[in-house]
Amino acid sequence: MDKSHQPAALTLFEKLWQAHVVSSDDEGNALVYIDRQYVYEVTSPQAFEGLREKKRKVRRPGTVLATVDHNVPTTARDVPMRDRLAQLQVDTLTSNCADFGIPYFDIRDVRQGIVHVVGPEQGATLPGSTVICGDSHTSTHGAFGALAWGVGTTEVEHALATHCLWLVRPLTTRITVKGTLAPGVGAKDLALYLIGFLGTQGGIGHAIEFAGDAIAALSMEGRMTLCNMAVEAGARFGLVAVDDTTIDYLQGRPLVPSGAQWDAANAYWRQLRSDSGAQFYRELEIDAGTVKPMVTWGTSPDMCVGVDGVVPDPSQEENITRQSGMRKALAYMDISAGTPMEQLALDKVFIGSCTNARIEDLRAAAAVVRGYTVSQTIRQALVVPGSGLVKRQAEQEGLDKVFLAAGFEWREPGCSMCLGMNDDRLAPGERCASTSNRNFEGRQGPGGRSHLVSPATAAAAAICGHFTDVRTWSFQ
Repeated sequence: MDKSHQPAALTLFEKLWQAHVVSSDDEGNALVYIDRQYVYEVTSPQAFEGLREKKRKVRRPGTVLATVDHNVPTTARDVPMRDRLAQLQVDTLTSNCADFGIPYFDIRDVRQGIVHVVGPEQGATLPGSTVICGDSHTSTHGAFGALAWGVGTTEVEHALATHCLWLVRPLTTRITVKGTLAPGVGAKDLALYLIGFLGTQGGIGHAIEFAGDAIAALSMEGRMTLCNMAVEAGARFGLVAVDDTTIDYLQGRPLVPSGAQWDAANAYWRQLRSDSGAQFYRELEIDAGTVKPMVTWGTSPDMCVGVDGVVPDPSQEENITRQSGMRKALAYMDISAGTPMEQLALDKVFIGSCTNARIEDLRAAAAVVRGYTVSQTIRQALVVPGSGLVKRQAEQEGLDKVFLAAGFEWREPGCSMCLGMNDDRLAPGERCASTSNRNFEGRQGPGGRSHLVSPATAAAAAICGHFTDVRTWSFQ
């Protein structure tokens, strides 16, 4: 065959992009078709009101899925919320979904939960699709070989009405993680390690594809964690190619095709990987064996070290701007350079969020705490499942009893202490080991000090009252 007529080798991103571009201009802007949209109570009210004002309908209500997560309480569900604004937002979403015919998992539905947990477990996120939501961590869904990104309220409205959005085509980066992650090191540790390596701006303007043996060995839960955190490196998209792990996870889920449609979809989905010889703008390689259990020390996800490390010294940083940021972060976190991470005493521990509230995360944490008791120095230790279905499965496996016996609180699903938008939050000055995705100033409550970690590291920290290397843990 004449090589000049051979089809060009494409990256996974290029395949998804080409399949969804409706039109484009000469400046790199493209009108992209949207297959799936998720909405929740915080960023949707203005969008629906905009539709009413313009007398527009939702173009394809069946492709939209709604739930409540950010503002809902994780305690009692049978009383009005104490936060009246939160209750109003929930009530508004309820009426909007009824008015526009949108499928909706309300607060009493067992399927309710964090939108980025609910979508995949329902099979609403499918390989080869475009997925949007008014939340930055929509990149989570790229774990399925989907093009997924967060959008603003105006775009939420526009996509509901038209199923299309304008995008600037990003550059592409492939990060190949070779080798095997060590026991006790998981996807969250890898994510923090990569963010520390890239910096919070290292992925700006890029779609990052994660590849290599270590990525192929991750479960779908682990891949979702990794893509969830891609946005913390500045990337708009995180991607993982489709393989048997993807297919096995999807088969039999409520919204996944069945019968002959499943066979056809399966055949198509397996093509969703970068071709041999595909060209990326940037290629990076990481040795999985160098990744340790990670802990953030500052107020940005890239301010992280191994749990067996020490708080870095700003005076050793050559970049003046970064040096200034480090000093400001240390002042806010009230810690000193050179302090061993394992000496940092904690007030609270939070296991949950769209990053780490799936069944695999709860199993990992339960394996650590089984047979132990939360340290008396810990004021509160929370476990918040990502959805009602995750909660039910965990209870069927007896994980709730493990946590309760150890002294953790076992809660209802929701975003909880990931962000200071509901009743679960840090008080000023409190220090927390958190499995969430952001450690910005005040993220978990005004004046709160957040350290991002994996579920296993958070669980061990709750037992010890301070950070500890879970690789040396004595499992019972």
